[in-house]
Amino acid sequence: MYDVKSLKAEEFISDEEIKYTLKYAQDNKDNLELIDRIIEKAKLRKGLDHREASVLLACEDKEKIEQIYELAHQIKQDFYGNRIVMFAPLYLSNYCVNGCVYCPYHAKNKHIARKKLTQEQIKAEVIALQDMGHKRLAIEAGEDPVNNPIEYILESIKTIYSINHKNGAIRRVNVNIAATTVENYRKLKEAGIGTYILFQETYCKEAYENLHPTGPKHDYAYHTEAMDRAMEGGIDDVGLGVLFGLEMYKYEFAGLLMHAEHLEAVHGVGPHTISVPRIKRADDIDPDMFDNGIDDEIFAKICALIRVSVPYTGMIISTRESQKVREKVLPLGVSQISGASRTSVGGYAKHEMEEDNSAQFDVSDTRTLDEVVNWLMKLGYIPSFCTACYREGRTGDRFMALCKNMQILNCCHPNALMTLKEYLEDYANEETKKIGLELIDKELEKIPNPKVKQTAYEYIHDIGEGKRDFRF
Repeated sequence: MYDVKSLKAEEFISDEEIKYTLKYAQDNKDNLELIDRIIEKAKLRKGLDHREASVLLACEDKEKIEQIYELAHQIKQDFYGNRIVMFAPLYLSNYCVNGCVYCPYHAKNKHIARKKLTQEQIKAEVIALQDMGHKRLAIEAGEDPVNNPIEYILESIKTIYSINHKNGAIRRVNVNIAATTVENYRKLKEAGIGTYILFQETYCKEAYENLHPTGPKHDYAYHTEAMDRAMEGGIDDVGLGVLFGLEMYKYEFAGLLMHAEHLEAVHGVGPHTISVPRIKRADDIDPDMFDNGIDDEIFAKICALIRVSVPYTGMIISTRESQKVREKVLPLGVSQISGASRTSVGGYAKHEMEEDNSAQFDVSDTRTLDEVVNWLMKLGYIPSFCTACYREGRTGDRFMALCKNMQILNCCHPNALMTLKEYLEDYANEETKKIGLELIDKELEKIPNPKVKQTAYEYIHDIGEGKRDFRF
């Protein structure tokens, strides 16, 4: 039975409902009257359900797809403007007891160098990230109750927040660790985390159990129900994601939207972010082993449809994707990207030798943060290092209320400009700084509220005089 409000994984992610949805979508992929009605509904900016969105995903009419792309671009502008939030992953440990067949961290892999950062090493990593200009991190660790207990994660978060180096400070720590208990989620909340991120990998239970043959992650229900426990533990913001390429993409797409609908129905707050990683080559992992890979065109279509279906969510594209692919999907609704990422343990403070590799996967976009910032601005985007909503308590339903009413721009736009100004003053090269200052002057004029505009002018002037950390 499908029940969006059920707390049982197999009921709010119903295999029967997904299969019916895919058949319905296939039967109606050429039903242009229905497709037009769905697109008209999407224009209301209230989102689409999994069945409606699946019809659009199945549609192959080029004119309708172009309409979807244009709508995705406009919805992103309406909700988030031309800001792109910047972050970096920080890998704490690659010790793991699971047997995931698509991840080089799996317990049986004897090739990969196993590492766990000490608190002093974490400090060195954070300083290296601060010296780039990063303000927002997503910490990652394999699942290992002996090497990576919750106490280690909590101590690491405390260390990260404690480090102030020159003008650098990490202002938001998002956490991507294995599914855990309500009690542990409460501890993470008390530690001051931003978003709790957990990728489902695949929503197909049979495939999930085959892909996770051993270890605690084998338990499909416990993993899939993690976000409900996180919210019960007081975490306001959660981030969903699937690893495209493991199972049929249409199945994953429907399951992902059903999960978002479930969180909205039960908790009144949908996912703060949705990530769309594709499986990549890594130590002893060949993506060609998996026959469900998706090409760039389908990937772009998925991104656009997530934006029109879940208009309020932040959409994340990591350095798994190349510059070319990221440039293709940025106009389709992406609101967050990583920059200068290292997927190895200890990869920022000291670049690893190839024979001592501890990376989780190959990075496709290897540019420096400054190069990424420069590129974004030349494309007309505002690279944002803002963490103001989190630090002002605008999280969970408070953030969603502002976002769904398209009011978040009243504070996010000037906050983005102020954090960009900080980056330009402290970290940018001369060319990037020149482009950025011109962009800030142009964007300040777009602020509609005269009082906000004047205050933003004053704050940005003060940042140029050496002051830091202003926010609306």
